[in-house]
Amino acid sequence: MPWIILLVYALVLLFLDFFVLHKKGEASSMKRAVFETIFFISNGLLFSILVYWFYNSGHIANTNNLTPTKAVFNYLTGYMVELSLSVDNLFVIAAIFTSFKIPNKHQHNLLFLGILGAIVFRGVLIHLGLTLMNNIHGMSIVFGLFLLFTAIKMLKSDVEHKETGKPKGIAKLLRLSKVLDGDKFMTKVDGKRVFTGLFGALITIEFTDLLFALDSIPAILSITTDEYIVYSSNIFAIMGLRSLYFFLANMLEKFAYLKYSVFAILLFVSLKLITAEYLELPEWFSLAFIGLSLGVGIYISMLNIKSKTKSDI
Repeated sequence: MPWIILLVYALVLLFLDFFVLHKKGEASSMKRAVFETIFFISNGLLFSILVYWFYNSGHIANTNNLTPTKAVFNYLTGYMVELSLSVDNLFVIAAIFTSFKIPNKHQHNLLFLGILGAIVFRGVLIHLGLTLMNNIHGMSIVFGLFLLFTAIKMLKSDVEHKETGKPKGIAKLLRLSKVLDGDKFMTKVDGKRVFTGLFGALITIEFTDLLFALDSIPAILSITTDEYIVYSSNIFAIMGLRSLYFFLANMLEKFAYLKYSVFAILLFVSLKLITAEYLELPEWFSLAFIGLSLGVGIYISMLNIKSKTKSDI
């Protein structure tokens, strides 16, 4: 039953988003983006009530013997980890839209379709990750070292992402072009049927989400290996990412210090994975550390914005 409720809950939210909150062909405004961000994050947080009920009533196969309170802490921590690691993904999405010159009015539909693909692909990767963790001794150390490498690499890279072009091999194989023809995925160029830039952007978004999933899934496995908590926190974080993009689209560069918050979180979860067999941290500590890291990053970014504003006056 919990899996059915999760699926129905997610489908209802996606239905409301596509058919009620967002009208076809209409560009997203800042006011709508703020409302949708609050709406999706609130639902992500409220789902923790259902998580408590599932684990308290015994409606779920609790293979890790989690108490209801511990299950809720793990869910909230995992949700915050996934949401915070998505910040870097927002830069890449912005670069993809810029590269393919996607108009604002078409961006929501692309992200909506991207989320549907992400729900399926991440489910597969989560199952694979859990299988490796449960069957191969020391796999948590491998995941931890991979995340540590990712954190160091991210810190060394430039804050500004280069424009993302189309993969040449895929472009040739699928006849991708950057030509736009309204909201069509296919059109004719010089008498030949080709995929439009809209389809190229969608494929690129799906591909980059898979790459980011390679970081985020090992990260949440440092919090819990309970399949239901891992997958549910992933779904709600992904759904919140789309509205969060439109909310932060014009402010990504201003919140540059969030990059260091994400680095701190990646470093923390990588060390947590590496030392999992020797050290067990309480759930509240992980949640507090992630919240504090994000809060400090936002606070310093705001101070930086204020100082720049004063200097421009």
